[in-house]
Amino acid sequence: MGVGQFANGEKMTSEQPLITVYTSAFCPYCVWAKKLLQAKKVSYDEVRIDKEPEQAEIMVEKAGRMSVPQIFIGDYHVGGYDDLAALDRAGRLDPLLEA
Repeated sequence: MGVGQFANGEKMTSEQPLITVYTSAFCPYCVWAKKLLQAKKVSYDEVRIDKEPEQAEIMVEKAGRMSVPQIFIGDYHVGGYDDLAALDRAGRLDPLLEA
């Protein structure tokens, strides 16, 4: 069950799965991924690997990729922003967010 907050600091508690977005500064794809999730009105945990380098190792271990963003919905590895946007265009993102 997800408990988090929107970018504006508003707390949100819902039955949505935990969403984790690994990001870094100066990453336009990270910004786009967060905006898409915000538009869906879901909370997510943002992990800044540039501020927490040890989290980069965890991300690579989980995702098998070194690029950001890396997005997880529950245990499902979505991939990066392009993957997230493709799921949305195909109508497959909303069901994942509601699982």
